Amino acid sequence: MRFLRRNSDDTATATATDAPAPEAELAEPLDRNRTAGKGRATPKRREAQARRSGPVPPPPRTQREAFKRMRGNKVSKEERRAAAADRRARMMAGDEKYLPVRDRGPVKAYIRDLVDSRRNLMGLFMPLAILVFVALLTPSLAVQRYATLATTFMLIAMIIEGFVLGRIVTKRVREKFPTEPIKGISIGWYSFIRASQLRKLRIPKPRVGPGDAVK
Repeated sequence: MRFLRRNSDDTATATATDAPAPEAELAEPLDRNRTAGKGRATPKRREAQARRSGPVPPPPRTQREAFKRMRGNKVSKEERRAAAADRRARMMAGDEKYLPVRDRGPVKAYIRDLVDSRRNLMGLFMPLAILVFVALLTPSLAVQRYATLATTFMLIAMIIEGFVLGRIVTKRVREKFPTEPIKGISIGWYSFIRASQLRKLRIPKPRVGPGDAVK
């Protein structure tokens, strides 16, 4: 009986000793919910936005790059139209940043001036193609024959003119830029493509008029 009493007394004493105080139980969750100090000042809203945005990106080099930026940023339709109109206006004015790669550089600008200062028969290539198409739709065989014959002579004259124009432009370019690597075939083809377009549809717009002197 004495051993049982001692065991019960010891168990009660251990239970009373191990039971945590109510104040300690309340203090632990309060300590856990506390947030440690940052040790630095909270940044302002402008500074946080500047850090997120980063440095200002350079202007887009191509139209495809500009479209990618517009898709990434939420831009309204009016802003997109205004940006597209501004890019087209700069491209038509001859701004190097907005021109295609094939039209950039002082050599290509000089070639365009040489071609634009001449009155070329090749500028009638597109109207001639439309005329031939209309003539082929007519039921008269005589009209089709005369249209085909006239078109053949015009094409031969355009080819000869394009060959002569390419040689003239290549010679002038080599005299103007003696240190640049000049390829006659490339310059001749570029001149032919420029001269075969209607003057109002040329990109960029001509800087000189027909008959103006180009130095």
